[in-house]
Amino acid sequence: VQLQASGGGLVQAGGSLRLSCAASGRTFSNYDMGWFRQVPGKEREFVVFIKWSTGKTTYADSVKGRFTISRDDAKNAVHLQMNSLKPEDTAVYYCAARYPGRSSVVDSTQVYDYWGQGTLVTVSS
Repeated sequence: VQLQASGGGLVQAGGSLRLSCAASGRTFSNYDMGWFRQVPGKEREFVVFIKWSTGKTTYADSVKGRFTISRDDAKNAVHLQMNSLKPEDTAVYYCAARYPGRSSVVDSTQVYDYWGQGTLVTVSS
């Protein structure tokens, strides 16, 4: 599976961005998906997880109520709608995929099997 993240950019605080993660090689219907983010000098941080078979989602507290993950089966993609952005949301955002049933843990980078290349989100104050 190859993952391609896109949609990053520069936005003012309070604004919105929509990230996308497109898969090639295999369809998403076999994988659970997550988004992580990372700033220089820090570990990659969990943002959100979606269980593909049920659509159940898990959000980090820091983004709950502001970010929404969705899937697009027809386009073999997942999207991350980010609203009410804050300067502390500035990071490189990565999408990740893992085999279904891989683990009950969803917020660790260790339980994902495939990663996209990342897309930079910069939120100015």
